[in-house]
Amino acid sequence: MSAADDLAASPPTLALIAAVARNGVIGAAKALPWRLPEDLKHFRALTTGHAIVMGRKTWESLPRALPGRHNIVVTRQPGYRAEGATVVATLDQALARATGPLPVFCIGGGELYRVALPHADLVYLTEIDRDFSGDTTLAPLDRHAWRETARETYRQEGADGFAYAFVTYRRAPAPARA
Repeated sequence: MSAADDLAASPPTLALIAAVARNGVIGAAKALPWRLPEDLKHFRALTTGHAIVMGRKTWESLPRALPGRHNIVVTRQPGYRAEGATVVATLDQALARATGPLPVFCIGGGELYRVALPHADLVYLTEIDRDFSGDTTLAPLDRHAWRETARETYRQEGADGFAYAFVTYRRAPAPARA
C-alpha cells in the first residue's frame, strides 16, 4: 500500500467537544443543566463548517439539525430517520461518511463520548467550576494520555455566576519503545 493509499484509508481526525461541570456532569434530562451563552457561541465557532457526530438522544434534544454543519446521528435503532442528518449505526460509519474539513467533532452524549474518546486526537472542554445535578456524565480524562495546550478562563456574572474555562487537550504522544 502506498503512502497515498494509507492516508486515504486512515480515519479523519476526531475531536470531542463538551461542557462539563466540576463533578463530571454534562447533561440533565436531555438538556444542559446550566445556562452559559458564551459556551454555545464557542461551540458554534469551533464546529461550524465541520461534520458533527452525535448519539440519538443528543439529536433528539436539539430543535433541528445544526446549521452549517454535516449532522451525523449514530443509533442502533434500525430505520431511524433524522431530518437534515445522516444516520449511521457506528462511530466508524460516521467517520467514513463525514464531509467537510477536519476535525470531525463528536458532540455527545455520554455513551458516544466513551466510544469516541480512544479514537480522538483533540478534546475541547468547557470546564465549569461548579457542581451540577444531572443524569449524564463524562469520564475524567487520563492526564497521562492528554496534554493541555490552551486555556482561556472566564467568570459568568450574576447571582448564580461561576468560573469556567475553554480548555484544549491534545493526545500525548505514545512513549518511545526501548
